[in-house]
Amino acid sequence: MSRYRPPQKPGAKYITAEGERALKSELHQLWKVERPQVTQSVSEAAAMGDRSENADYIYGKRRLREIDRRVRYLSKRLDEVTVVSQAPDDTSRIFFGAWVTLEDEAGNSHRYRLVGPDEIDPRRGYISIDSPMAKALLGKPTESDIEINTPTGRHEYFVLAIDYD
Repeated sequence: MSRYRPPQKPGAKYITAEGERALKSELHQLWKVERPQVTQSVSEAAAMGDRSENADYIYGKRRLREIDRRVRYLSKRLDEVTVVSQAPDDTSRIFFGAWVTLEDEAGNSHRYRLVGPDEIDPRRGYISIDSPMAKALLGKPTESDIEINTPTGRHEYFVLAIDYD
């Protein structure tokens, strides 16, 4: 059995201004606040002596590696993303950053926002621009029908409203 995994298709390189602020805030929190605290606790644990049985030292070093890995990822990601802060010229169609109100077959209303892969939050209704639903919605005007095939079956939606807040 091999551990090889084929490379995944990279996600969209777009992010909203709100998403960029959240990533920068996380980067600042990790680099300027959390990392110095963990570094201090690791150096104090190292000063105690035997490092092989010192849990504070072992777990502190592990946490430092996790922080460094996330900081590297955030730094690279912030350099490569394109911030979309303006609504498109044609606001009657669905594009990145749009709030879309849909109605399903049962007459239930759903509201989603199309965002970048770094901002996904199902509780807030933020769906990735790379998701099957978002791909089906892109470019559609108000009052159009959308069909989406999911593992649970085929679903139909009707676009009620589009807005760019």
